[in-house]
Amino acid sequence: MEASKEIVTSQMKLLSITWQIFIELFLQVIMGSSDTVMLAHISDDAVAAVGVANQLVFLNILIFNFVSTGTAVTVSQFLGAKLNAEAKNVAALSITLNLVIGLLLSLTMLIFRSQFLGFFHLTNHIAGMGKEYLSIVGGTLFIQAVLLTVSSILRANGFTRDAMLCSLFMNVVHLIGNSIFIFGLFGVPVMGIRGVGISTFISRSLALSLIFWIMYKRLPIKIKLKDYVDLNPAYIKKILQIGIPAASEQICYNLSQMAITAIIAMLGAAALTTRIYTANINSYVLLFGLAMGQGTQILVGYKVGAGDFNDAYRQLLKSLKYSLIITIFVAIVISILRHGLIGIFTNDKEIVNMGSKLLLFSLILEPGRTFNLVVISSLRATGDATISVKMALLSMWGISVPLAYFLGIHLGMGLTGVYVAFTVDEWFRGITMYFRWRSRVWEKKVLVHKQTATTV
Repeated sequence: MEASKEIVTSQMKLLSITWQIFIELFLQVIMGSSDTVMLAHISDDAVAAVGVANQLVFLNILIFNFVSTGTAVTVSQFLGAKLNAEAKNVAALSITLNLVIGLLLSLTMLIFRSQFLGFFHLTNHIAGMGKEYLSIVGGTLFIQAVLLTVSSILRANGFTRDAMLCSLFMNVVHLIGNSIFIFGLFGVPVMGIRGVGISTFISRSLALSLIFWIMYKRLPIKIKLKDYVDLNPAYIKKILQIGIPAASEQICYNLSQMAITAIIAMLGAAALTTRIYTANINSYVLLFGLAMGQGTQILVGYKVGAGDFNDAYRQLLKSLKYSLIITIFVAIVISILRHGLIGIFTNDKEIVNMGSKLLLFSLILEPGRTFNLVVISSLRATGDATISVKMALLSMWGISVPLAYFLGIHLGMGLTGVYVAFTVDEWFRGITMYFRWRSRVWEKKVLVHKQTATTV
């Protein structure tokens, strides 16, 4: 497997795969930001409606990570152990699993969208727009489920550039679709929020077709139809051994964010909209941490699969140093330009002033978040995934949510208090995970070894 061999050579440098993952993630964030910027021309309420609805969409996407994250780690370790046929079988199985999960969640979101939105105590106007959006994007989540899985398979096999180009294609289509449906170009009726949903559906559908074509072109051991229905229990166990803890941690985080969103909603519509705008901007700060975490996860997975624990240990320390330096630099730039950045989204002086103050927290908040992303990704790559779930429950629900309410509502600190809670949570978990890595307990958690037989 040519690309796989390239990854495990000593000449393979971390940044050579991280930059491609970074661009892919950057394009995904651009896709979300383009929705926000374009909807801002309609109204701040439209931004709030899609922002809240997307929290539900993101929760479902995190559930898809049960399979896609477990697949990435398992395939990487199989390839590191030079068990290429097993890697192919795991890939096929993972596509089937996430398709089934995606269809079930799409149906659930379509049927119960009103009840889900009711959790946020939105006004009738905002809730109505949210339901319109979810009827399209929520009902077609199964497309994103399969898209995520195939993308993980390509990255694990070393084809990060192809996954990046597919994201570029999807974003271009989505941007064109938004322009046509939101603003009514070429004689198309102005559709507003419904247009964003239609554009999202079209771009994801075309991207899925493209990425499947790429997968069949690139993988040297072709997936056959029978591979999709070969539900090997041993492979499922390996996928879920990583996937369930990884996705559970992210679901825990997302649920805590939904709880905090409900707290922020108590502060009023302006506070809710400010939170959405600042979150959009902060997403650019954490991009490199995300990319570095995913790139390191691939490399660490290969190294532990090959039995090179010392090199895996050093890889994380090097990745963490690079990611923190870049995150701090970007956070400084954003804090300097904060007023102008918020002004891109709105002219409301209250929102601009409030959002500008919150962006100063990037200097403290985002390095802590990067610490978390990189270290936890590496622990997950080794098979040591359950510790992060335990810490998520303890920190997010024991610190972040109650502290956000206490500071933001009880003490009247508003959004400032909420962001203090975010910061405490991220640093507490990040430092704890770092000492877990230093303990090297993860060496006993590896899923795959070179001597593993094809009949696992």
